[in-house]
Amino acid sequence: MNVSGYPAIVTGGASGMGAETARALAAAGAKVTVMDVNQEALDAVAKDIGALAVVCNVASGDSAQAAVAAAKSAHGAARILVNCAGVAPAKRIVGRDGPMPLEDFKKVIDVNLIGSFNLLRLVAADLYAEEPVDEVGERGVIVNTASVAAFEGQVGQAAYSASKGGLVALTLQAARDLSGKGIRVVTVAPGFIATPMLLGMPDDVQESLAQQAPFPKRFGRPDEYAKLVLHIIDNQMINGEVIRLDGGARMQPR
Repeated sequence: MNVSGYPAIVTGGASGMGAETARALAAAGAKVTVMDVNQEALDAVAKDIGALAVVCNVASGDSAQAAVAAAKSAHGAARILVNCAGVAPAKRIVGRDGPMPLEDFKKVIDVNLIGSFNLLRLVAADLYAEEPVDEVGERGVIVNTASVAAFEGQVGQAAYSASKGGLVALTLQAARDLSGKGIRVVTVAPGFIATPMLLGMPDDVQESLAQQAPFPKRFGRPDEYAKLVLHIIDNQMINGEVIRLDGGARMQPR
């Protein structure tokens, strides 16, 4: 699908992979809405790329519904959804203070898994009422963001791995569920990407993590994630698939 002229929503659009994807979509001619909970950073990204900024808590049904409605009012029903919103706190199942508080686990699931599904269901429902964009019958594309932690969760990543594993399991099922209306669903599972979170780690930790990739021995860049997303949107045969973006790295337990 050619993105030019079509409405697109990017969650987690205030920084990192979300901001870079929003920038790439806007440069390709899409009518972009960026969503995030960080209004100051969100407004800065939107101003820079000429996008619509909408504050949205993806884990909230009411907030997401209002945000999608605002985007639709401004640009029309989104043909493209890229879910980048996520949190990644680290905590062991049983730590020095006892078992992980259930609310800590639930918060990660709410944002990463339920939040992504929340936007997916709303955007897909709008697409059901839209006409196809081509003779094949395609109506839109939804890209979720998992992580290699879905497959090789490290110590302290129980909640994060479970949330991303849920997105991996959802991918083919959602693609099958929505196939009758020409909606593709694809998931990207990044490895170590040079986002503000990773770049805030000590230099020796960064070097150790980067060396885990067979080649290239460096962090991935947010623009490499964005390029993959644009290719997924363009390539109609990519559907129901989870694509690792990790330089061949396989995470160690620690």
